[in-house]
Amino acid sequence: MQKKTATLLTPILAIASAILLSALFILLTGRDPLMIYRKMFMMTVGTEYGAGQIVFRGTSLVLTGLAVAIPFKVKLFNIGGEGQLLAGALAAAAVGAALPVETHPLAAITLCSGAAAIAGSSVALLAGWLKVRHGVNEVISTIMLSFIVQAFVNYLLTWHMAVPSTVHTAEIVESAKLPLLDGLTGWLKKSPANLSVLFAIAGAVFSYVLLFKSRTGYEMRAVGIGPEAAGYAGIDANRHILLSMAVGGAMAGLAATNLVLGYKHYYEAGLTSGVGFMGIAVALLANAHPLWTGASALLFGVLEYGGLTVNAYVPKDVFMIVQAITILMILMLPKILSRKKA
Repeated sequence: MQKKTATLLTPILAIASAILLSALFILLTGRDPLMIYRKMFMMTVGTEYGAGQIVFRGTSLVLTGLAVAIPFKVKLFNIGGEGQLLAGALAAAAVGAALPVETHPLAAITLCSGAAAIAGSSVALLAGWLKVRHGVNEVISTIMLSFIVQAFVNYLLTWHMAVPSTVHTAEIVESAKLPLLDGLTGWLKKSPANLSVLFAIAGAVFSYVLLFKSRTGYEMRAVGIGPEAAGYAGIDANRHILLSMAVGGAMAGLAATNLVLGYKHYYEAGLTSGVGFMGIAVALLANAHPLWTGASALLFGVLEYGGLTVNAYVPKDVFMIVQAITILMILMLPKILSRKKA
């Protein structure tokens, strides 16, 4: 019970500490922190458009957060979500643009999202294979693979796939486009929030069931807690390393459904803009729990979009500092609290 309470309180204390420390930075810019926070609140969750922006940004962050959270249960640190997302985004755009215009929407969306998941999963699986086969640390391999994917995607876009005189691919077929929530329900008016939010919800629920309600998840967590003990119990650690990386990479790739199928409808340079890297912070704040990843992603969505809404008063870099301080506090607080308890 005490451990659960500490697990719950740590993110709350970290966020509260980060907000207080950030208020000092805002004071240094000569602005009133209370006024800035009030404006942020009113322009984000206080309006339908602002709330829609948070849902839109949170959708990608949930999926890239899961890309980190799932392997984390096997004590793997997948920091290559950006490269896995890039591969998924280009694959979804390429498949969507190549489909015949008469393709049924269900088939078109399935093919595009499947291509995105397979592309992201393939990149992560390669890092897993390097770990299992050659003992390459996944931190090194995932970041190096991200650089390789980024360069390869840029090459393909620039020399083979970009529409002439642009930096984007051809538009996907109409049937592959995911509808906006505004058009379907009338909610979150004029915002880019779209039906891909269902992918994020399904991804979080699937990950929770996989990790905590299945034998496979039990074995994955056992490998993470003690790989040698798991081995004595007959659990194949290598198989679970590969599986966790493959599923994590697929989640990162699926974030392309939000950006390509639901928003831009093509791939363009700079489309992902660090969403894969922010997934690391989202997963850490959620303590790598799939369901808490949703709440964590929405918080980072508020900080990201909220920073833009008050950019006229305070540089948005201040809110990047808030995100960084939040992560540092989450890493530091458990150690500080345990030291005091001792």
